[in-house]
Amino acid sequence: MTQKLLNPHADVVTLTAQLIDIPSVSGNEAQIADLVEAELSACSWLTVERLNNNVIARTNLGRDSRVIIAGHLDTVPVANNDKAVFLSAGQQLPVEGSTLSEDVLFGLGGCDMKGGVAVALRAAVTIQEPVFDVTYIFYECEEIESTRNGLTKIAAQKPEWLAADIAILLEPSNANIEAGCQGTMRAEIRTSGIRAHSARAWMGKNAIHELAEALKLLSEYKSLSVEIDGLEYREGLNAVAISGGVAGNIIPDEGLLEVNFRYAPNRSAAEAENFVKEFFKNYEVTVLDNVAGALPGLDRPALQSLIKMVDGKVAPKFGWTDVARFSAMGVPAVNMGPGNPAVAHARHEHVPLAQLISCEELVLSWLRG
Repeated sequence: MTQKLLNPHADVVTLTAQLIDIPSVSGNEAQIADLVEAELSACSWLTVERLNNNVIARTNLGRDSRVIIAGHLDTVPVANNDKAVFLSAGQQLPVEGSTLSEDVLFGLGGCDMKGGVAVALRAAVTIQEPVFDVTYIFYECEEIESTRNGLTKIAAQKPEWLAADIAILLEPSNANIEAGCQGTMRAEIRTSGIRAHSARAWMGKNAIHELAEALKLLSEYKSLSVEIDGLEYREGLNAVAISGGVAGNIIPDEGLLEVNFRYAPNRSAAEAENFVKEFFKNYEVTVLDNVAGALPGLDRPALQSLIKMVDGKVAPKFGWTDVARFSAMGVPAVNMGPGNPAVAHARHEHVPLAQLISCEELVLSWLRG
């Protein structure tokens, strides 16, 4: 008898391993979406719909509150095998597939975020009458450009599927609640000079040297700490790249400095842009990209009940995640999923078994009330 590729009625560790074993690099989620859709469609208490490789399953019990539980199906590309990764016992990790080693499950996407997807699937197929109405969202293309992101497509074509009081995004957060997220902006600072032979440097003007004052401004920048809903968000403005020059004997006539501004969610994207342009007011500034953060929304009753279950332990999210997409649609959201975000996308990506189990227990207990 052939073993099922996907069995959401298995324990959460086994299910996570099965999900890891199904390749789903961004843009190639059809197989995993088909399997997820088939399992959800077997549940009579769920209404299942699909848009491209985005699968949505909803309860319709007439509850006073609706919550979203979401996770993306895709992973980053498989790492090549030019550098071997060994487990503690000397066993080499395979390029693809899952590997169980003591109390850790290794494999591409295990942390980001097939562990979280496993938790959501387990909840969907086991809880027939949650205390809230629930919308489970399994979506495509989170790891690549925003225009292909599954949530972006759903918002544009089926926005009613995203209506809810709060959303839980099961992104890796060490199985802890991380509320909201900071905004992120990249900008390019450009300087101009006069090109000349380096043997006659006095005849030119070095555009790279002209960036010195901008770098000095950055080194002296004092980051702000902003408290929102009792959480402290720490802003940061940093140089992340510098370039210029065309040859070793030419004075460069252009210098480029790329900066990244991570800003607290009480700033709008426009306010963040204005701040950076004023900060570098003596330079030509070009905004490369800018996405606002998400406010925590910890006052929502459904979220309050979850916070109570973890004794009020909530941390701010410093990185940017798709909770911001929900926030932009008026749905406060938090991150809460198994796995350490520091190992997401790493060659040795893994998820601790204890976090898989504790996260599943928390989500299922919360939905059962």
